[in-house]
Amino acid sequence: MTIAVIGAGASGMMAALTAAEQPENKILLFERQARVGRKLAVTGNGRCNLTNTGAAPENYHGAQPDFAAPALAAFPPEAALRWFAAHGLMTVTEPGGRVYPLSNAANSIVDVLRFALARPNITLRAGEAVTAVRRQGRGFVIETESETIPADRVIIACGGAAGAKAGGVRDGYTLLQSLGHRRTALHPALVQLTTDPTYPRALKGVRADARVTLTRGRAILARSAGEVQFTEKGVSGPAIFEISRAASCGGEGQTVTLDLLREHSAPDCLAFLQARFRFPYPAVTGFVPPCVVGIIPLHIGLHCLFERVVFSQFVLRYGKAAYFAPAAVDRAADIFYMVDVRIARRRCFNEIAFVFHRVKVIIQLNPTVVPRVK
Repeated sequence: MTIAVIGAGASGMMAALTAAEQPENKILLFERQARVGRKLAVTGNGRCNLTNTGAAPENYHGAQPDFAAPALAAFPPEAALRWFAAHGLMTVTEPGGRVYPLSNAANSIVDVLRFALARPNITLRAGEAVTAVRRQGRGFVIETESETIPADRVIIACGGAAGAKAGGVRDGYTLLQSLGHRRTALHPALVQLTTDPTYPRALKGVRADARVTLTRGRAILARSAGEVQFTEKGVSGPAIFEISRAASCGGEGQTVTLDLLREHSAPDCLAFLQARFRFPYPAVTGFVPPCVVGIIPLHIGLHCLFERVVFSQFVLRYGKAAYFAPAAVDRAADIFYMVDVRIARRRCFNEIAFVFHRVKVIIQLNPTVVPRVK
């Protein structure tokens, strides 16, 4: 049996290798780019989170979250790890169940898959784009720019439109639609949130642990917790990725709230700051206030405080020492406890920048909104 696999990304290569386990099968693996696994090589910031030990149907989202159940039942995380170990890949499991190659390099996974393709019944046709797939009798005809090839079965594994720089195209959608299949509307997933560029540049590279809540009015659309990373254009990181799908589908008027002290209650936070402010500190130019030392990342604390003009309103100076007025302590606790980010608008879908259906979501920080800690 001749089986044509269109797309040599992670799913395409695994499909080809699985089909090739039957030696009587002849596998034709088509890849429009010159190299296989280009998207795979850039996932996870170049590290490639290849599976998660907690992967289960209840952790999937969407209109039909049970869609993943058959695949997980047939090839659970334990089976995936056994498969990669059998092919020479050593892995490490990090907090949260995320599994990475021990080399900490996504290219290790690409190489393992690439070397595994070296089987006598697999023919890799890299740099050859499939332009059409047609039914013919009980089989199919594969058309490329140079020839027409018959196949008994076809597996379309072209991936999505995201990650254009790594080769993301809409070929898969087009080929499937030509065969009578339909798709749901495309939505971004695993996307960073982009802010007003004047806000985050000073925080570029800063990481913080936070509880993240996405709301529209009083309705809570999504929650997550974990690492938040400030980038040159906005906020990113695992905790932001988890809510990004809900943000892309949530309509206008959304707000993202970052709780920077998620393991501490509001009363505990306030008591801690009150204790620290009992003692003066030198009132010199360029001072670093004690409320931002040892609590949250320094740059985030300074930016939040200065942006909201805490010092100009509440710092009392006496000689060479400075004291915080009582009102400032309560205000500082509010600021560190909750940072609000307002989603202003979204750009068109063709501005895809990353893995999955990634579209830039424009958000704008609203420094005038400071929620009170009850």
